[in-house]
Amino acid sequence: MNDIYLFMIISLAVLAIADLVVGVSNDAVNFLNSAIGSKAISFRTIMIVASIGIALGAISSSGMMEVARKGIFVPGEFVFDEIMIIFMAVMITDILLLDFFNTLGMPTSTTVSIVFELLGAAVCIALIKIGASDSETISNLGKYINSEQATMIIAGIVLSVIIAFTVGALVQYMSRVILSFNFDEKPKWVAAIFGGVSITAITYFILIKGLKGAAFLTADTAAFIKDNTTLIIAINTVFWSLFSYALIQLFKTNIFKLIIVIGTFALAMAFAGNDLVNFIGVPIAAYNSYDAFTASGADPMQFSMGILADKVPSSPMLLFIAGIIMVITLWFSSKARAVVKTSVDLSRQDEGEERFQPNFLSRLIVRFAIASSRAFGAIMPSSLSQRIDKQFVKPTLTLAERKKNDQPAFDLVRASANLMIASVLISIATSMKLPLSTTYVTFMVAMGTSLADRAWGAESAVYRVAGVLNVIGGWFFTAISAFIAAATMAFLIQLNKEVAVPILLIVAIALLVRNYLKHNKKMKEEKAEDRLQKAESSSIQGVIHESADNIAAVVNRGNRIYTSAIKGLAKQNLSMLKKNKKNIVKLSDEIDDLRDNIFYFIKNLDESSIGASNFYINILSYLQDMTQSLEYISKATHKHVNNNHKKLTFSQIKELKEVDDIFEALFVDTKDAFDSRSFEKIGDVINRKDTILSMITEKIEKQVARTRAEESSPKNTTLYFSLLLETKDLMTATMNLLQEYYESHDSSVVPATIESETEAASAEE
Repeated sequence: MNDIYLFMIISLAVLAIADLVVGVSNDAVNFLNSAIGSKAISFRTIMIVASIGIALGAISSSGMMEVARKGIFVPGEFVFDEIMIIFMAVMITDILLLDFFNTLGMPTSTTVSIVFELLGAAVCIALIKIGASDSETISNLGKYINSEQATMIIAGIVLSVIIAFTVGALVQYMSRVILSFNFDEKPKWVAAIFGGVSITAITYFILIKGLKGAAFLTADTAAFIKDNTTLIIAINTVFWSLFSYALIQLFKTNIFKLIIVIGTFALAMAFAGNDLVNFIGVPIAAYNSYDAFTASGADPMQFSMGILADKVPSSPMLLFIAGIIMVITLWFSSKARAVVKTSVDLSRQDEGEERFQPNFLSRLIVRFAIASSRAFGAIMPSSLSQRIDKQFVKPTLTLAERKKNDQPAFDLVRASANLMIASVLISIATSMKLPLSTTYVTFMVAMGTSLADRAWGAESAVYRVAGVLNVIGGWFFTAISAFIAAATMAFLIQLNKEVAVPILLIVAIALLVRNYLKHNKKMKEEKAEDRLQKAESSSIQGVIHESADNIAAVVNRGNRIYTSAIKGLAKQNLSMLKKNKKNIVKLSDEIDDLRDNIFYFIKNLDESSIGASNFYINILSYLQDMTQSLEYISKATHKHVNNNHKKLTFSQIKELKEVDDIFEALFVDTKDAFDSRSFEKIGDVINRKDTILSMITEKIEKQVARTRAEESSPKNTTLYFSLLLETKDLMTATMNLLQEYYESHDSSVVPATIESETEAASAEE
């Protein structure tokens, strides 16, 4: 009988390692967001600073393990067998839930997940106990659940979302009014005071939050910090302000970068110190329970777990090992990068590709915000309003600075404010013994500072708000699904531990492996795929050469899409056609993104290269014509097979395959011409136009004859004609594209050649 408990302990140890991996992938956004988004320091430096913070935070986290032991339920009301069921259900649920959100690239809260999992599993077992008792009813549930603590945690989480957003917006607004976007031009003492206040806040955060419960922090030291908080803050503010001024004056140090480095370290340390309990707190509590049970020799169905109410320090070696696993995960997890990207994209200062689509609620919120802003502006003196507006004017970037890939998502002031505000809020909550989610605080602070910084303009507000609502909705989903899933797991395990535990573990492992393979496949596809790139050159020749890569990519992907449509139709392969339909939608979206970038492209052009805009716009128009034809062909073939219509005749399939072979040869030669920059070959490709169009016309005439003589399926006939007619449109769009490129390339080369020859002749003279 006891063998099953040993098996559960070993399983929990393995799950703890896996939970550390998925947990770090999710929570990396807490401390990497500001540093990565501002590009204040190199990515390698960011990772080194964060790794040191995580390592120190893990070692100092021993005092935080009590939440898993007694924070949610009353351990003395459960026996050993029931406690092990609760812990097993919690860990299986936690790892699956966090991995699900990581795969989506959405940040969620490990604190919320562990709290509601413990609550759900404990409520389930408590209800089973009540149901088996003759003297207890549902009203006795409070006897088993630490309702006061649970309510405090839930209230703290909800309040943290509102407070973090509001405080973030207010502080950033004041910071921007004082410093403006031209903060480098402000007097040095202004930056020094900002640095002093920020570093003081982060230092206080490290003392109160990061080192709370550390083994090397004596009781006298902790008491001194607590009793002299105001004095410590005042001395630190003066010291760090003077220190910042000295660094700026003597060593020309960018104090904002220093704030970001210190803040990243502090939040990384706090993450490990605070959130480590979310990953290994339950397994450690389970091990302590098992250790006490085996020492007692009692019946697992009778042995009370009141021992969990006592404070038991965690093993420093276990904490060290956990820290090493977290650091390794931070360096190698691609899912962590995806989660960070979601947060950075939603808070970036400039316009760009929006991941989330607007909805009714986001539109309503934006309209309300616009109306409120107008009402507030009406009562504010116009002179004051104009002075404030000047502080929010962003500096004009040079052509080199406009390179989209080199621009940070936001500037150093906002990154510093994000770290400072998050540090202060988490410190205050900790000093008041209010548990909260570091993910919620850091994310909502970032969103509040984005709003105050006017990053959510008329062009992007509705998309950003929709993104924030999606993330917040995911948080509520986390809580509800964690409660229900953990309760369900606990119920299944309680029915038969020997059968349920192995089966659930196998299912969990299978799902994790499946998500891992699926994520890796997606990453490889994105790397291998010929993704379209926005034009960044400022001269017509540069634009022509950059466009060659996009044309080659569209031709290559269009070739695959057209061939897959014909093959899928011939084989009646619905899965192939379904995938093909997704591929063309993705290609079409990328071309739409290029069209959306036309404004920035035109702004980037040299005065002497304005003619490049006509070329670029025409190229995008022809690319869009090509994708529209491919999209129709993909959808028509998918619809035909999906509706189980009659298969095309052998003659029809054969003729479509002949067309596909001709197109494949055409597309391959076109791609080779653009890849090798052998643009004289484009003329040879263009010369095939009449031959191919004549062949398609001939096949249309053959089908007309077949329809009159023998064809009996109207659906087949309609589809066949549609495919051939759309193929003609595809051919026309492709040839127009090649003709435009061919002529523009020649006209750009000739003047350049004449100019170079003139310069050479002048040099000889």
